[in-house]
Amino acid sequence: MEHTYQYSWIIPFITLPVPILIGGGLLLFPEATKNLRRIWAFPSVLVLSIVMIFSTDLSIQQINRSSIYQYVWSWTLNNDFSLEFGFLIDSLTSILSILISTVGILVLIYSDNYMSHDQGYLRFFAYMSFFNTSMLGLVTSFNLIQIYIFWELVGMCSYLLIGFWFTRPIASNVCQKAFVTNRVGDFGLLLGILGLYWITGSFEFQDLFEIFNKLIYNDEVNVLFVILCTFLLFCGAIAKSAQFPLHIWLPDAMEGPTPISALIHAATMVAAGIFLVARLLPLFVVIPYIMNLISLIGIITVLLGATLALAQKDIKRSLAYSTMSQLGYMMLALGMGSYRAALFHLITHAYSKALLFLGSGSIIHSMEAIVGYSPYKSQNMILMGGLIKHVPITRMAFLLGTLSLCGIPPLACFWSKDEILNDSWFYSPIFAIIACFTAGLTAFYMFRVYLLTFEGHLNVRFQNYSGKTNSSFYSISLWGKEEEKMLNKILLFPLLPMNNNEGASLFSRKTYRIDGSVINGVGLFISINYSRTKRIFSYPPESDNTMLFPMLVLVLFTLFIGVIGIPFNQFNQEGMRLDILSKLLTPFLNLLDENANNSVDWYEFLTNATFSVGIAYFGIFIACSLYKPLYSSLQNLNFLNFLAKKGPKRILGDKIINVIYDWSYSRGYIDTLYGISLTKNVRRLAKIIHFFDRRIIDGIINGVGVASFFVGEGIKYIGGSRISYYLLLYLFYLLIFLIIYYSYFSL
Repeated sequence: MEHTYQYSWIIPFITLPVPILIGGGLLLFPEATKNLRRIWAFPSVLVLSIVMIFSTDLSIQQINRSSIYQYVWSWTLNNDFSLEFGFLIDSLTSILSILISTVGILVLIYSDNYMSHDQGYLRFFAYMSFFNTSMLGLVTSFNLIQIYIFWELVGMCSYLLIGFWFTRPIASNVCQKAFVTNRVGDFGLLLGILGLYWITGSFEFQDLFEIFNKLIYNDEVNVLFVILCTFLLFCGAIAKSAQFPLHIWLPDAMEGPTPISALIHAATMVAAGIFLVARLLPLFVVIPYIMNLISLIGIITVLLGATLALAQKDIKRSLAYSTMSQLGYMMLALGMGSYRAALFHLITHAYSKALLFLGSGSIIHSMEAIVGYSPYKSQNMILMGGLIKHVPITRMAFLLGTLSLCGIPPLACFWSKDEILNDSWFYSPIFAIIACFTAGLTAFYMFRVYLLTFEGHLNVRFQNYSGKTNSSFYSISLWGKEEEKMLNKILLFPLLPMNNNEGASLFSRKTYRIDGSVINGVGLFISINYSRTKRIFSYPPESDNTMLFPMLVLVLFTLFIGVIGIPFNQFNQEGMRLDILSKLLTPFLNLLDENANNSVDWYEFLTNATFSVGIAYFGIFIACSLYKPLYSSLQNLNFLNFLAKKGPKRILGDKIINVIYDWSYSRGYIDTLYGISLTKNVRRLAKIIHFFDRRIIDGIINGVGVASFFVGEGIKYIGGSRISYYLLLYLFYLLIFLIIYYSYFSL
């Protein structure tokens, strides 16, 4: 075992040569590197596979022996100061390393096809490999300084990946927004690290925990200063894990390529904040104010993320707000002291949400053909619908990911979310009610995404070129006519002329021959007849196997990863629960005094599970009632339109519907508030400072210079070049100086 641990340093460094070689090749041999660009995907996947195998082996050893290993070397030595670097291998490191490597491998395989057409293919893999290196370095860090270094490297990689398509103005803007927002939290993290060193004199975790707890227990430190330092540490996690109020960057970060969303903004980077709080939880747990604050921020984020996802039309943005809400669940669990439940949900959510993002990318990738013809983005769910028969594998994978996130057994997220909901009842009934209500909202908006994307069909026949249409659609919106108007608008976009005997596919490279009898069938078929021009469009095809394979592997994780933490009432001779996660986390649970050995009463478990699953099914029922057609024939269109336009209004009323829609679609007005209170005020302050600098500071200096110039110009005409006159002036100034000097000292 010691022999294996001695080579643990390869975990953060084995992926580093790939971005170095790609970058060096692009600088020294650009043509050869670009010609062989598809080869670079193989070493990227290979080195990450080695990390996965190594991390899995270490996890197995830790399960059997519950050991912690660290290796340290000195970097700076002084009489009063020493800085050490090294790596720490424990259960938390093993969990995150496996998570990063497994999801990273699948995303890289997926990206090989998804980004194959992009000119920045090599740059993409260089960024992704360097991000994996930074993230692995973060989770294996030995002390706070090392964490901060890799923390900033992760932020830099996120900036580069979000703005990968930097030629698009919106991408360049949102990557700057993400960078600035995270810098706010990172500045707080740096101040918190320095404050803790001021208190304890150490950056290393074990010494930090022991000294800090001793100072708190003996009341030898200022409590307010301690609370301030720990709060500043938590600020870094707030920004990185998109917690309220620094969550505004996450939905905009969806402008990057979809594989980036799957890796960074579902499974790894946003998990860095959860990792930081989990790593420092022995520090936070002795300060009740901070624990209460963590749980409060978590429950606010849970509810806010769910409400903001209700009316989003962009499929990736809906998933981003879902990620924000689920991260809130994890933060809530950490604030309640439920360390095991938080990490359990971190694992299950990562695989399920990565599956959903890759599924959305598969849909977007299949529909990219319309970008050249349509002014609207192919990520708009309102322009989808009826894909169920045309992308069956993607649909199946997306449905399983949706059910998992809704908390439907026996899928992965059911086990972890149910554990958080159960623990919340013991912590605070108010928080528990909000968490359960949000679980219902999660089921609602996730099935809204699924139904709008895959279910229903659209049938449109253009009667003439003037634009008179007879349209109907089954992707019904909860909010009324807005989506119908957008659909009618998108279907009227100008088209290139085509011969009568040609069939054009809107979504794929294949051509189809479709006669008029197909128009009334189920499916999105648009037949346009005017003059002698006829155009026919068909659905997108299924994605290639290299994109489907990672999704199918993630389906297996979504189905079976919950087994590692299922709370069966089974114990060994020492009374320790036998589920894998509890055995892996035993050292941490003992450190936090969290009792992992309590038996689980099956009656209580089934009662709580029935309640949580019932809430999820209720949310699904509401979504199906409002978005799924009750009948499949066109004769029921009047009833369906009535349901879409009148049903929600009768239930909730026009004003409530409008308020909910405006709140959700406008992101809770938080971005607007920041724009008014921060952006505009900062610009005004900058203008005032600029005016003060130019007119006052520079004005005084320039005034002195101008005055000296005019005085010199005036004096040069007074003397007349006579030495006697200069001596007279010299004696006069000397006399004045002596008078002032003796007058001052005589006093």
